[in-house]
Amino acid sequence: MNLSQLHERLRILLNRRIDHGLLTGTLLASQTGLKPSHVSNFLRRKRNLSMTAFDRVLAAQSLTIDDLIPSRYIGASQKSMPFADSIPDDVPLVSHAAAVSSPAITSSVLEVIHLPSGTLAALRGRHNPARRDWHRFVAVRISPDQALPMSPILRPQSIVVLDRHYSSLTPFRPPQQDVYGINDSNALIFRYVSSDARRVILRPHAIEYPIKVVEILGRASLSDLIVGRVCNCISPF
Repeated sequence: MNLSQLHERLRILLNRRIDHGLLTGTLLASQTGLKPSHVSNFLRRKRNLSMTAFDRVLAAQSLTIDDLIPSRYIGASQKSMPFADSIPDDVPLVSHAAAVSSPAITSSVLEVIHLPSGTLAALRGRHNPARRDWHRFVAVRISPDQALPMSPILRPQSIVVLDRHYSSLTPFRPPQQDVYGINDSNALIFRYVSSDARRVILRPHAIEYPIKVVEILGRASLSDLIVGRVCNCISPF
């Protein structure tokens, strides 16, 4: 794979992040110390980057050369890896507060998590109209206090991807139970969820933790409580 091809794959990946609201040309210029016009010309295919600028962009976006090279260029042993020839899906890692209450994810991105291309494309959402304009997929890192009630389903320091368009209790893949991120007084917790009239029952996986019952009062709805369905979990080794 030659240098021009590496530039093109980097350009495609960056433009995808811009299209998904994870990045702007101005932000990339600020992160790298490059002029906005230089960044704009690169993204619009008017010029390539110097090797120094190329390295700055990779570092600023938490990328490596391996993220840009398709499997056919890096050895026959890796050719069978699924989606390896495709650019990965990018999910913003955000604070718990942003995951709970921020419809748009812009400057609150802590890191970008790469998932194999196509991982999220087939996931259907189930949401009310109020969630239509929310940034759909976000990732959070979970603490031991958040993970232990759902152990061993969730593990401390895992990165959990939430589908914030999935605020329904209809099982995604029945009879498998879904785990949801829950807005518990503006704190994020993870539980199995079921409902009974105006009550919502939050159940842990570990039996030593209590069941919690939440009353849905006034004009509040279930989707005010549910932040999103856990659709992917990256556990530490």
